[in-house]
Amino acid sequence: MLWGRPAVDDQPSRRGVWRQAMAAGLGPVLVAAAEPEIARAVEQAGGRAVLTDPDLPSGSDRIAEALRRADPGRAHDLVINLQGDLPALEPAFIRAVADALTGADIATLAAEIDNDSDRANPAVVKAVVAWNAGGQLGRALYFTRATAPTGAGPLFHHIGIYAYTRAALERFVALPPSPLEKREKLEQLRALEANMSIAVARVDRPPLSVDTPADLERARQLIQ
Repeated sequence: MLWGRPAVDDQPSRRGVWRQAMAAGLGPVLVAAAEPEIARAVEQAGGRAVLTDPDLPSGSDRIAEALRRADPGRAHDLVINLQGDLPALEPAFIRAVADALTGADIATLAAEIDNDSDRANPAVVKAVVAWNAGGQLGRALYFTRATAPTGAGPLFHHIGIYAYTRAALERFVALPPSPLEKREKLEQLRALEANMSIAVARVDRPPLSVDTPADLERARQLIQ
C-alpha cells in the first residue's frame, strides 16, 4: 500500500495516514515520496519510504514507480493507493476497498451525501454507481464534479482511495490522459474510458480530507 502528496502539505497528516494503513493489517505499507525530507520523516517514525521522480504527473504514476523499485520480484499483486490528505481514514475503510476488488480492475469507495452544500460543491466528486440489490457494492458508471445524476434520489461522495490489481495499475499508467479525464480533472475517468472496470463499495460517511488550512487544523487536532 502506498500513499502520496496531500493537497495541503503537512507531515503529521502523512504520518496519520501511515498509521491507519499499518492498522489495517493487510500487508507492507510503503510511502511513495517525492521529497527527501518526507522520506526521512517516515523512516524516523519507523516506516518505509521510496523516493520517486518529483516530475511524475499523478499519484498513480508515483505508486507504480515505487512498486517497481520496491518489489521487482512481483511478490505483491494487490496495491492500495492512499492519499496523504486522509489522516482520519479508518482501517476498516482500507479493508473494505481491498475486499471490493474481487472481479474488477480497480476498486474505490463512496458515501451518501447528506447535505445540500456538498451536493452542489464541485470540490466534492460524485460517483454515479449502478448498485447491486443490497446497495453496498456496485459498478462505477461515471465520476463528475457536477451534481449528478439528476432527479430524485441520493448522490454519492467519491472517496479517493483505490485498490488495483498490479496488472490494472500497470495498464492504467501506460494509458495517455483521456478527454474526459482532462475535462473533469479526474484521473479515474481514464480507466472508464479505456473500458476498465471500477467496483465501488459503499461506506457510511466520508473521512476528513485535508484540502484547506481549516481542514489541516482539524486534522492536527484529530491526530493529537
